[in-house]
Amino acid sequence: MKLDLNSDLGEGAGHDDEILSLVSSANIACGFHAGNPAGIFSSIRVAKEKGVAVGAHPSLDDRKNFGRTEMQVGGAEVYALVAYQVGAFQALCTAAGAKMNHVKPHGALYNMAVRDRQLSDAITRGVLAVDKGAILFAPAGTELFRAAQELRLQTASEVFADRNYNNDGTLVSRTRPDALLRDPSEAAERVIRMLKEGKIRAIDGNDVAVRPETICLHGDTPGAVEFARMLRERLEGEGIEIAAPLRLSSRA
Repeated sequence: MKLDLNSDLGEGAGHDDEILSLVSSANIACGFHAGNPAGIFSSIRVAKEKGVAVGAHPSLDDRKNFGRTEMQVGGAEVYALVAYQVGAFQALCTAAGAKMNHVKPHGALYNMAVRDRQLSDAITRGVLAVDKGAILFAPAGTELFRAAQELRLQTASEVFADRNYNNDGTLVSRTRPDALLRDPSEAAERVIRMLKEGKIRAIDGNDVAVRPETICLHGDTPGAVEFARMLRERLEGEGIEIAAPLRLSSRA
């Protein structure tokens, strides 16, 4: 069994090098919620040296709130935001001698898109405009996932190791104290259950169906390095190979 471990990086957490030694995919901030051209270029080069697949992590234009505050935006604006950020990221990949493997929307943009088809279509079309062969990371069964599949963009179903879930499969809001799962042992057990049973326990005690193909570990979470290390060791102990998803198409 293969599974991708991804982490949101280039966000100034200060331990990206350590995280990059433990994950197989890096979602690198594109400058709108964190990061700058020199930092993005450096992150791509380090990831390449460590054999980690790189992907764009586009955001709403909201550095003040780290891209985690929902905003009123239309489809045309989101299309331009995504195409701009993914295009710039792809250009820096080319300059670094790397290949963009995937795209994963960040924060509020991601959370809005999983339930809003207009935004999901805009994101998907923005990615397609730049690179038709890229993989989109999104939760299975959501508007974002369906939009990507219907528009023939390759997908990887994402779940979160360090976030708690509501009973409808959405993530618990970061405004709540129980949004994050802080115990790496508990997270490892939960991920193993996702893989074996396709289920995760929501905060109300009910099970939610999930399809884990790529597991997210947030790089800005306190204790992120130890969290990633323990999870990887546990997964490998179960005979699971940690590897990035492969692009099925070379179209660009």
